[in-house]
Amino acid sequence: MKAAILILSDPGTDEALGRMFNGLATAFDFKQRGDEVTILFQGAGTRWATEVTKPDHPANALFLAVEDKVAGASRACSLLFASPEDVEKSGFDLIDDNAVPGTAGLPSAHNLMAEGYTVLSF
Repeated sequence: MKAAILILSDPGTDEALGRMFNGLATAFDFKQRGDEVTILFQGAGTRWATEVTKPDHPANALFLAVEDKVAGASRACSLLFASPEDVEKSGFDLIDDNAVPGTAGLPSAHNLMAEGYTVLSF
C-alpha cells in the first residue's frame, strides 16, 4: 500500500492539533508496517512547519519519528499562509509540481495518484 498524507489544518485549535497529530500518526502506522508513505503540508497546514519542529511541541516526538517521510510543503500555500523562508528553515522542501495559474505552484495530487498513492487529508 501507498499513502500520501496531506496536512491541511490551521494551527491554533485543539481540533487542528488533533487533525495534524492523527495525520502524522497515520503516517507512522504505514511506516511501521513497511508501506510507502509521504507527508505533504498544504494550505494553512504549511504553518505547522515552524510549530511541530519545536522540541517542546506536543507532537514533536511523533513528527521526528516520521520526519523522513515528509516530502515538503506547498510553495504557493507557504507564500499565502506562512513564510517560505521559515518553512525552508524548518527543514521542509517547497513543492511546486502543479503549476496552477496565478500561483507559485502546489503539490500535484494527480502525480501522487498516478504513482499509486491513496491521498488522505487531515
